[in-house]
Amino acid sequence: MPKIKTHRGAAKRIGFTGSGKVRRMKAGKTHKLEVKSSKRKRSLRTATIASKQDTERARRLLPYR
Repeated sequence: MPKIKTHRGAAKRIGFTGSGKVRRMKAGKTHKLEVKSSKRKRSLRTATIASKQDTERARRLLPYR
């Protein structure tokens, strides 16, 4: 069997924690920032843990992580 290629777009966007959970950044931090409150923009900076369904998808896209 040949090696499976890593999905490069996913590799640049998501990572894994030490316990194997998927870390991702929150959406909504790219434009229209003047209408969002400072508190909201600050919370969008922090990474979060992906849902169970997205974790399964990430494992398929990043087979060697």
